Amino acid sequence: MGHHKSINEPLMKLQRHPANPVLLPDLTSAWECYNVFNPSVIHHNGLFHMHYRAQGLDWVSRIGYAVSEDGVHWNRLREPVLSPVDGSDARGVEDPRVTGIDGHFYMCYTAYGSEIRGQGKPTHEGGGILPMIAASDNLITWKRLGSIVSGEDNKDHVLFPRKINGRYAAFHRRFPEVWIAYSDDLLTWPESDMRPVYGPRPDNGWDNTCVGGNGPPIETEEGWLQLYHGYDEDRVYRLSACLLDHDDPARVIARPKEPIFEPEEIWEIRGDVNHVVFSCANPVVEGTVYVFYGGGDHVVGLATCLFDDLLQFVMNG
Repeated sequence: MGHHKSINEPLMKLQRHPANPVLLPDLTSAWECYNVFNPSVIHHNGLFHMHYRAQGLDWVSRIGYAVSEDGVHWNRLREPVLSPVDGSDARGVEDPRVTGIDGHFYMCYTAYGSEIRGQGKPTHEGGGILPMIAASDNLITWKRLGSIVSGEDNKDHVLFPRKINGRYAAFHRRFPEVWIAYSDDLLTWPESDMRPVYGPRPDNGWDNTCVGGNGPPIETEEGWLQLYHGYDEDRVYRLSACLLDHDDPARVIARPKEPIFEPEEIWEIRGDVNHVVFSCANPVVEGTVYVFYGGGDHVVGLATCLFDDLLQFVMNG
């Protein structure tokens, strides 16, 4: 990892798939010829369904769709399924996270708004990075519902796969912490119901600067298993997991100190952004956790572990 020293050998590690990277830019496509990364993946009706962030000739992010039987070999649509529509997302729609709830699909994605000029350099008003939600019944056509917050830059949001105490629940990221929010209808998210869940740990090397949620929380008998990312002062991204209370997910039950994944391959260490492994997806299929991730903000990788091993590691942490 160059001058970035590796963390001590972790107690548990995700295993990279030998076919990595599993999705590459399409050099014949104007909208996804530069980067494909940070995908959402859910397993539905026996297939893996991927929604991925793509950048092409205009450097504007769009969201594409691909489908796979094994999570490794993918067939993708030729056109994006979600593209910018107005000033609120003129610079891109980014980092999708899809959750299935009660037979419907909901995509959490980030709307990157128009650039504001000021004091000789580009700046952003609060609210230039909005945590949006869209809905679909077929994973292809999406209807925008709105954002969890407004008037502030906020991202890394993801919906829980079921209601909690009769309400929809979502994580979102108020820098540098992970917060929880609740809603009755996915349209209104009262500020009074929001509170921080966990944040960076100043005395813990790898996640001492910022943290954010990954894919949808995984329900277990012990609580909600949440995979998350963090980075240090050198902005090296790593992944780990924590366990949260069933009925009150703002209560952290266990959070190991060690990461379970870090940049090691050359395409993770050097990319459009260096030293990045960033995941928006962790479906569990037949006892295996499939962690799909963007490597270097450039390509899509896959790493896996046994679900039981991950839960045991987190509980012992």
